[in-house]
Amino acid sequence: MPEPVFGRLLTAMVTPMTPDGEVDLERAAQLAARLVDDQRNDSVLVNGTTGESPTTSDEEKSALVRAVVGAVGDRAQVITGVGTNDTRHTLELARQAADAGADGLLVVTPYYSKPPQAGLVDHFTRIADATDLPVMLYDIPGRTGTAIAPETLIALSEHPRIVAVKDAKGRVVESATVMASCDLAYYSGDDAITPALMAVGGVGVIGTSTHFTGRRMREFIDLFVAGHQDEALTVYREILPVLTGVFAAQGVVMVKAGLAHQGFPVGSVRSPLVAATGSQAATFGALLDGARL
Repeated sequence: MPEPVFGRLLTAMVTPMTPDGEVDLERAAQLAARLVDDQRNDSVLVNGTTGESPTTSDEEKSALVRAVVGAVGDRAQVITGVGTNDTRHTLELARQAADAGADGLLVVTPYYSKPPQAGLVDHFTRIADATDLPVMLYDIPGRTGTAIAPETLIALSEHPRIVAVKDAKGRVVESATVMASCDLAYYSGDDAITPALMAVGGVGVIGTSTHFTGRRMREFIDLFVAGHQDEALTVYREILPVLTGVFAAQGVVMVKAGLAHQGFPVGSVRSPLVAATGSQAATFGALLDGARL
């Protein structure tokens, strides 16, 4: 089994915003501490899609890494998203992340341009060569338009710094085939399929609902790894409504509504996203109140 390079429980953290729409670094530090100290995360992922990376500047991304490293870097790893659809820009972000103190890089498949598999190998290899940081590939064809083929993942696993995959492909058998052929550490990129992915060799989850379910997800993972599958399944079923309910709209939208409901407001979202409707916020708040978290 591969080593869980970044631990087993990670959260793709939302980016707090001030009332005038600027990145709130102080609140970001507080939220990261909440995820690590209260929700029991091994690592925090910043500047992912849930962190609104498409609408934050390079300077904001760097400042966010520094703020979160300063808040939790002595007790958790800080991973940062650097992927774009431009290899040169991604290289710049990777080097910037290393300078800011990140512990690892998340690199999404270049989107919209739909590069061939040879282009993916070149792109990911060049990013992995750019710094000394370990790299996690993000395979999410529903957003990018391009899946990373199994043979491509296996080939990329030979690079010493390409060590993990955030798997949001939804093809568990295909993922199992890759895991059987190499040592990439697989993390579920879809909260609700975590048990299925771990059953075929996955090491953990990079969650969105784990802003709220972290403690219970940690309980599930610990039970599962210890071989107590029945007890783990009980925990999973108790939190399943939250694992799926967080995606009633975009994850960041529902997380920000849920945090506000719990008395930990982190501001709104940047356009073109819009805040949760009153009905969406109320429904998700009721889910949070009714779950055993």
